[in-house]
Amino acid sequence: MHAPEFLEYANLGEDNVAMKDSEFSIRIEFGSRESVISTIKSYAIFRGVDYTVHESEPQTFYAKCKGYGTGYDWLIRASLIRKKGCWETRRYNGKHMCTMETISQDHVMLDSDMIAKASRSLVDADPSIKVKSIIAEVQSRFNYTISYRKAWLAK
Repeated sequence: MHAPEFLEYANLGEDNVAMKDSEFSIRIEFGSRESVISTIKSYAIFRGVDYTVHESEPQTFYAKCKGYGTGYDWLIRASLIRKKGCWETRRYNGKHMCTMETISQDHVMLDSDMIAKASRSLVDADPSIKVKSIIAEVQSRFNYTISYRKAWLAK
């Protein structure tokens, strides 16, 4: 099974519509480690949840709910499968059900790299685009209001 089910989370530079009902499953394949991490980050942003990285090795990425062990059991583990030449989800406990401890206008996973990927087409089309326009694009796409600094760094 390949990652096309997650187009709303992957390739944020593309004009994808966020479908919040998509879920991971075991054996979803990804082309690279960066694609796995980006997809998990995007998933967390769209769902308004948070996670901690439990293990991050060149051949493994393992993340758990920030509240893991306190009643929440969400986790995901992806590994490099050398025979297939791709990354694959190997463990998954189902939908991330908790909510973030604090309600914020921003999301910790929505960093300048994620914003740069999401706004790349805008900046490519108009390199003199205003930072406030990038903030507005992120607001419409992710439903979070980011700081001027994050948007400026992304640009």
